[in-house]
Amino acid sequence: MAAPEVLVVRPRRAMIMSSILAVVLLAVFVVVAVLLRGSNTGVHFQSSDQAAMVGIGILLAAGTMLFATARVRADAEGIEVRNVLATKRFAWNEVLSVSFPDGASWARLELPEDEYYSVMAVQAVDRARAVEAVRALRRLHKAAWT
Repeated sequence: MAAPEVLVVRPRRAMIMSSILAVVLLAVFVVVAVLLRGSNTGVHFQSSDQAAMVGIGILLAAGTMLFATARVRADAEGIEVRNVLATKRFAWNEVLSVSFPDGASWARLELPEDEYYSVMAVQAVDRARAVEAVRALRRLHKAAWT
């Protein structure tokens, strides 16, 4: 008996850009913290001020990396969508279709009563990977309805 197909999709470019931005933010705040003590502004900065600057850099870098945590996990039973902070699971019978509207930044699940749920893991900037992901999600959705 074959194992059920499980599709996992993560955004590629968002991961790259988030990582670069996080490193840059952290580097800038560390450099500012190091240079803080030597500045002639008339204010006396302490080690605690330097530590706070590094802490702010760490918090901003971590916040930036939240955009890289988007993920979709789909199987024959349904689809689990993790966006920036929230994870939600839908059974395929709750989903009317998987769409990627023209001009949209990411795919979405069309739900009953004109509702939809964004799928941030399938992003337009990933181009061919996004197309393949939408096609695979549509195949799983169609198989669940037949």
